[in-house]
Amino acid sequence: MFDDSLLKDIRARFAHVEDCPFQGPRIFFENAGGALTLNDVVATSAKFAALPDNPGRANPAGQAAVEIIAKAKADAMTLFNAKDGQIFVGESGTELTFRILSAMILANKSAPVIGSTVEHPASRSACERWCQEAGSSYIAVPHDDARGLVTPDDYAAYIKPDVRVATILHTSPVTGMGMDLEGIAAAIRAISPECLIFVDGIQHASHGQIDVSAAGVDAYVVSPYKCFSRHGYGLAWISPRVADLSHDALVGGPSDQWELGTRDVGSYATFSDVVAYFDWLGGQVSDATAPRDRIEAAGRAIHDHEKHLTNVMLKGTGNLPGLADMEGISIVGDTDTPAREGLVSFWKDDLDSEEIVTKLNAQGIRTHVRKADHYSGNILTPLGQESCVRVSLCHYNSVEEVTQFLAAMKDI
Repeated sequence: MFDDSLLKDIRARFAHVEDCPFQGPRIFFENAGGALTLNDVVATSAKFAALPDNPGRANPAGQAAVEIIAKAKADAMTLFNAKDGQIFVGESGTELTFRILSAMILANKSAPVIGSTVEHPASRSACERWCQEAGSSYIAVPHDDARGLVTPDDYAAYIKPDVRVATILHTSPVTGMGMDLEGIAAAIRAISPECLIFVDGIQHASHGQIDVSAAGVDAYVVSPYKCFSRHGYGLAWISPRVADLSHDALVGGPSDQWELGTRDVGSYATFSDVVAYFDWLGGQVSDATAPRDRIEAAGRAIHDHEKHLTNVMLKGTGNLPGLADMEGISIVGDTDTPAREGLVSFWKDDLDSEEIVTKLNAQGIRTHVRKADHYSGNILTPLGQESCVRVSLCHYNSVEEVTQFLAAMKDI
């Protein structure tokens, strides 16, 4: 895990680490709902929000905008470790999910589409909606309720040679489990080599370690507000063969243009800030010099730090019991697994989850309740639960904050 000096430097780079402008002092354990924002992103957003010039105009500001967008796309390619293809932004991660999957499914009418029951409703809903339009069937691979994930073997049991589109959730925002992306993609390709593979990386992105080349996938979508940037845009990478698919575009415009309308230079510029942060962090935890090598080092360090924090949360520290040892508390997913990524969801048998969240908030500890609705019912309903408390961490959180959370839970 990070030493005290480095953690202090990390926390100094984010806005509102220890306080909320509406609440005052608080501990932020609601990172899956939207991570903290880099101070650089705040400054960049203000800078570009004030500029009236459109990209590409024949003036210095318009030409500078083109260069800034090009740099951001190159930075994102490095973060994703993409060797080819293209980067583009849209309204949100969900909007990009619908748009990309519509192109994939409509290009393969009547061919089956495969996904899993662990997925966020963005990809599941997009698949079901466009399968209806394309006359395609949708195969939902059941996830393991006890473990909170889906495996390559699970996909292998359901994949068919005629499947042409597949979706994979990289990390669940409810169970906190990361999927074996490379393994699942390999299982799909072993049966259907030409299958187009879409990945929802929205929850995973803040934890680092994105590698679309190693995974061998065709599309990867993130929501930057969950990865240290701001609300208002989503960002996607697509492979060349997805880029060539028929898609929404202006008549007479470039055939490979996936962006619709005037681009927000500030959104691209703020994503460069995110990539620069991963690069900086990798330089603090390794001797690597190449940007991609530093990014990979940052991802490994983030994983190790967050793993330690969730271990303390589950197993306790000092004289404080962990959640797994508190009477009447049940944890979503395994309590001892390398798949968990900075998130613990739980419920207490005799206490409503909303009440727990309210009591924690009264002590300045920000968490969130997930309900068995269209967002989380796929996870909670099979467990027989109406709701759970979600405690989502990130690498700027500290053991001291987890300890305060455990003390509050002990009192509750």
